[in-house]
Amino acid sequence: MIAYLKGKILKKTSKGIIIDTGNVGYFVTIFRNLLADMEEKMETEIFVYTNVKEDAIDLYGFKTEEELDFFTQLISVSGIGPRTAVEALNIQIDKLKSAILNEDSAFITKIPGIGGKTAKRLILELKDKVEISDISNLTRTHGKIEVNKEVIDALAKLGYQKSEILEALKDLPKEIALPEEIIKYFLKHA
Repeated sequence: MIAYLKGKILKKTSKGIIIDTGNVGYFVTIFRNLLADMEEKMETEIFVYTNVKEDAIDLYGFKTEEELDFFTQLISVSGIGPRTAVEALNIQIDKLKSAILNEDSAFITKIPGIGGKTAKRLILELKDKVEISDISNLTRTHGKIEVNKEVIDALAKLGYQKSEILEALKDLPKEIALPEEIIKYFLKHA
């Protein structure tokens, strides 16, 4: 299985790149945000997910191992294949993770290839697997709460699930901002 490639970009297309790794060129599908940063003749290195099917071997490329890990989490959900997962990664990853944690299926259904049932399944299967640490400092939006990693980690160490923490903090008053205050609020309202 191919897990990593390093070389020069021979050709850039709308869906990916051909990367020369020593006289062998591999076509790697890459999501738009990463593809925008790449140019032909540029040296690059990417982490790769190899998808083997009966009639093809497809390669999907990522800048970091964390992106690759999130991609594999997405395709582990029934109804989401590699192409749909690439479409999902075309939006900002932190926004998608935030939507999963906030159980915002309306946002998730905006992704091509994901309908209402698949969005609910995605939320159900990934809400406790999504790593908060990847989302450095989240903000409040429309009555839903997203708190920083420090608070989530502290409450998780006490045995609470991430989804349970976010649910209990969704009505957190705006004047409560310090991590200690947020934890006290949670413990009173959990």
